[in-house]
Amino acid sequence: LDELDRQTLCLCLTHTHTPFLTCFNSYLPVCVSGATGSGSSLIHVVRKDEDIYSPILRKLFNESHHIFVGLQTIREDLPSKNKKPQFVSISKSYRSVIRACMEELQQVAVSTQDAELATQYGNQVSILLAIELIWNLCEVLFIDAVPAGSLLLHLLDWVRLHKADVDEKAREVLQSESPVEHHGYWDVVVSYVLQGRLEEARQMLAKQAAQQYADKNMYKLMDNLLSKMPVYNPGSIHTLTEFDVKWRHWHEEVDRCLQDKSFASNVHLELICKILVGDEDTLLEHKELLSTWYHFLVTRLLFAHPTIKPTELHYYAQSCMAMFLDSRSAPETLDSILLAAFDFDIHQVIKDCSIALNNWWFVAHLTDLLDHCKLLQSHNLHFGSNLREFLLLEYASGLFNHHSLWQLAVDYFDHCPEFGRVYLELHIERVPLDTERKALKVLRICEQRQMPEQVRSICKIMAKRALRNNRLGSALSWSIRAKDAAFATLISERFLQDYCTRGTFSDLDLIDNLGPAMLLSDRLTFLVKYHEFHKLYGEKCFTEAAKLLLSLITAKIAPRSFWMTLLTDALPLLEQKEVSQTHPHLSLGLYDLTVICVFWSFQEEDIELTKVELLRLALARNLAKAIVKEGTVDA
Repeated sequence: LDELDRQTLCLCLTHTHTPFLTCFNSYLPVCVSGATGSGSSLIHVVRKDEDIYSPILRKLFNESHHIFVGLQTIREDLPSKNKKPQFVSISKSYRSVIRACMEELQQVAVSTQDAELATQYGNQVSILLAIELIWNLCEVLFIDAVPAGSLLLHLLDWVRLHKADVDEKAREVLQSESPVEHHGYWDVVVSYVLQGRLEEARQMLAKQAAQQYADKNMYKLMDNLLSKMPVYNPGSIHTLTEFDVKWRHWHEEVDRCLQDKSFASNVHLELICKILVGDEDTLLEHKELLSTWYHFLVTRLLFAHPTIKPTELHYYAQSCMAMFLDSRSAPETLDSILLAAFDFDIHQVIKDCSIALNNWWFVAHLTDLLDHCKLLQSHNLHFGSNLREFLLLEYASGLFNHHSLWQLAVDYFDHCPEFGRVYLELHIERVPLDTERKALKVLRICEQRQMPEQVRSICKIMAKRALRNNRLGSALSWSIRAKDAAFATLISERFLQDYCTRGTFSDLDLIDNLGPAMLLSDRLTFLVKYHEFHKLYGEKCFTEAAKLLLSLITAKIAPRSFWMTLLTDALPLLEQKEVSQTHPHLSLGLYDLTVICVFWSFQEEDIELTKVELLRLALARNLAKAIVKEGTVDA
């Protein structure tokens, strides 16, 4: 196995559904405790992952499931250039779901009175923030894959989206009585410049210029420099080379103003001029406004290398991280992941995220999208499926632990062509069948996917449960659905026992509408036909009732314990003149049955010999009448 395969296999065996064992800088909480003194080992205290039990995060799983299913419907035969806008749109949909959940968690964290719960929600917000940060960068570099020129514009949007505190500071400054005298005024102006939001910076500077009459010309010069800064427009008629020439002219003009000390008398304007010229020392002096090395990277590129090519990104990313971070501290996990992305090492990004995150949601969906973009085709695992399928299987397996999210997992298994069905068969049998409604859902899933063994297993479980609760109709229905003849026989005998005890049948609608299903077992057939006999008798259709009873007797499908009941039910028919004249064979059949009952009466204590003798005499009298009648007819 290569290194990625080894790591992935290790994750499969040890990491599934475990919490974070590493952390994303300040983003991810560490769920690790233990002694760290000399000679002692680090003990990891692992708790069960609780993400799927969070009501808000469940929205993330549900919404992303719909996006995932929609992604699978994109036709494979379409040219890649036609599918790219769809993939970018799907990526943005995933990010919008992440952000919606993040905002809702933030609101709940602020409003809750429980400090522990607020901390938990705050940690989840930090995790989602880091996830969206990584996803957004992967969207820019891998999925959208914009060329030089446009690349910097997308990276600027990426930084602005994840560095939104500038707008909050700006609102605070502008809402004050005197914005230009507010202590945060110049921080807002410089922050706008660092993010390339030059129009907002000009608007803020205009407020200062209106009051600084002595420096009016300096503010006008700065406004001119800010307004003239070239910005690449992908839709324009100018080529990237023409833009580069225009930008260099502007950059030389800014540098000339700095060399001429045009802003020497105003420290703030001189600072902005140094930023515009891309002075690295000046940028590093304002780490607190940049806050992260990747913000420093984008700002540095904006004012020094605006036409950077994707292949050059890694060099600048590495140097910026080395300059920005303290040399005494090693890069955190988030730094390593972002650096791998800037290096266009997709597999390293997936590997590091798999290790750092406490569930498979992020890596499973991102990998699936990248695979559809044909960016992972070169890498397959040596111990089974490809990387996409492996991560989807792990993610879906985790969903099956939840009482409702397990239904989402079915679709993920459906789109894993190699091992998805095997995983589904194994997991579907472990779903707790708490209610009949849930059992029917599971059953429908199995029937739609032609899984006969699982169908039979579910039906048997539900039939036995219904029988234990004395719900005979439900038990019979489930046993028929399972095509379990033995169990259907057992339930049919329970129906007959209940009839003998109570004198009536239960669940008549079910018995009346079994149709061909009654042929599943002889006992079930007898139950249905015997109930039909009672219906005919109740409707005074004595001739048809006699025919049916005779067929039941001659077919010998009635249980032995029910013979006496058959005889008792048949005696009133013998008193009917219509039946006695038309069906003398009924008396003969009943007489034979009575003889058998007499034989069993010597061995079975539950049959009273006296009662059998009375039945035998009554049948003999009716048989004699029938023979006489038959002889008379023959004569």
